[in-house]
Amino acid sequence: MPTARDTDLHRMARVFHALSDETRLRIIGMLRHGERCVCDLVGALDLGQSRLSFHLKTLKDAGLVLDRPAGRWVYYRLDDEALQSLGNVVDALPENADSASRACC
Repeated sequence: MPTARDTDLHRMARVFHALSDETRLRIIGMLRHGERCVCDLVGALDLGQSRLSFHLKTLKDAGLVLDRPAGRWVYYRLDDEALQSLGNVVDALPENADSASRACC
């Protein structure tokens, strides 16, 4: 059975995975100026809608973006709470005292 620590590590891994792609970082950069329609993102990023949807789903699954359907379009925005907590993610990484205390040779 996974522990709370395992769950936190899994969540952090999803966030880091989402941030490890240049296209997804560009999307985040565009969304930091406010909510954007998928139609705007497709044109600005020169991506097909299916490829963009893949990247947006990755960001959404990581908890970094929120979506809002409006008619035939979907609007995306950054999840401000998630981004604020992202600043503390490195501090939350567990230390492995056993490996830190071993000699390197």
